[in-house]
Amino acid sequence: MSDDVRIARRLRIVGRVQGVGYRQWMVWQARALGLDGWVRNRTDRSVEALVAGPTASIDAMITKCRQGPGLAQVRELQSEGAEDPGAIGFSEEATR
Repeated sequence: MSDDVRIARRLRIVGRVQGVGYRQWMVWQARALGLDGWVRNRTDRSVEALVAGPTASIDAMITKCRQGPGLAQVRELQSEGAEDPGAIGFSEEATR
């Protein structure tokens, strides 16, 4: 698969990822990589995100998300294919 092929992935990040600035950090990281999508807290204390963009940028984002910001402790990251939302920018959404 070519690095410039556009794909979309739905991520679920589990661990100490709420109350540590994870969503705001992810918005900054995704925008720096030129990705589209969103991030939100889930009521089960995980973080969910939809990221879309070039394959190489998605791979870089997933690598960054496994680490997270300084206070986060990522225990697990799940990734699955998703429908591309198109060019919508990257934003933080309400908890779901």
